[in-house]
Amino acid sequence: MTQLAYRAPAPSRAATGLPRGLSTGLFAGFSDDLPDDLSTGIPGFGPAHADSAAGLADRPIGAKPRLTTTVPKEYVHRACHAEVFLTGSEQSSDTTFTVTAQWPRAHTFFSTPDGTRHDPMQAAETIRQTGLYLAHTRFGVPLDHRFMMWNLDCTTHPRRLTIGGTPTDLTIEARLEPQPRTRTTIDFTLTITMRRGPHVAATGLTRFTTVSDATYRRLRGACRNPDTNRADGTNSTDRTDGPGSPDGASTSERLVPAQAPAGPPLPPARVGRLRPADVVLTPSDEPDTWHLTPDPWHPILFDHAIDHIPGMVLLEAARQAANALTSPVTIAPTAMTTTYHRYAEHDAPTTVTACLSRAEDPDALTTVVTGHQYGAPIFTTVITGRPEHG
Repeated sequence: MTQLAYRAPAPSRAATGLPRGLSTGLFAGFSDDLPDDLSTGIPGFGPAHADSAAGLADRPIGAKPRLTTTVPKEYVHRACHAEVFLTGSEQSSDTTFTVTAQWPRAHTFFSTPDGTRHDPMQAAETIRQTGLYLAHTRFGVPLDHRFMMWNLDCTTHPRRLTIGGTPTDLTIEARLEPQPRTRTTIDFTLTITMRRGPHVAATGLTRFTTVSDATYRRLRGACRNPDTNRADGTNSTDRTDGPGSPDGASTSERLVPAQAPAGPPLPPARVGRLRPADVVLTPSDEPDTWHLTPDPWHPILFDHAIDHIPGMVLLEAARQAANALTSPVTIAPTAMTTTYHRYAEHDAPTTVTACLSRAEDPDALTTVVTGHQYGAPIFTTVITGRPEHG
């Protein structure tokens, strides 16, 4: 599994748009975490604004057109406003919602080699943001709770990812169903259909669990050596946990990755990337296996400090491994199915292995990618895509 976390003050019931009737029963575990005053919420984002990211944008003022902006970045666990793709939502029923989103015509990371289509990884990131946003704003999960993602599936339709003359506006039909586990722990299952105009551009599914910060710290402490804070119990400098960043890690000190293997990363063209800074794999001595060596200061992959390797980094590693396996043929993913087995620790050497599998579509290639730390699996991704000869 992977954990999605953004440390921020717990919002009030008003600030999250949580109906007062949800403070009992299924959501009783969260009711005590929502203060009555608005000082810890997000200013200007109360119940009157629950159906719009823009707040005042939905209020008719004369004949002026409706204005649009992104949702607050805290709700999607991003530190940079530019990395927020959602623009608002409306509730259809107890568990169904219509979410709006916009993709820019160009992005520094979510891009394709020829620059003519949106990156399928951007659809996966939009699914991730949708689940977090709805959990916070519609179900009242406090902003300081942690999210553990168990799986992330995404299918895209390449013809609907073509970049046009304006940013791409999307309408997302989302169903977010909570399943209570304990008083303070809830499992959520999110299924989405992403439309570009009347056409389906992507579909997806993810499941995640929310826990309080205290529960998360106990959970993380149980699987690490308390004296060294390492996954394997060997000596290491303790990581810094303190105020000043979204996830409790110091903004001036991030977790130190495991010692990088000697040698440069793979060439960008071999893994379907354009910039060397975006490559996350380094060669190893084993066949069809690479070391995971992302730049911990990458502005997109590590948007904020976090105490483990994020799930989206692992998904990008899987995409790059699939391309490295079939190079010089590039795989444009149309379907990605990922299961997260355990936390991927920064200070543990990580290997990524890829192998081809039989595809149902004779014109497609299916690759199974697995990541391991100390011999234990941390994630498995199955990628299917059409080969593109460069």
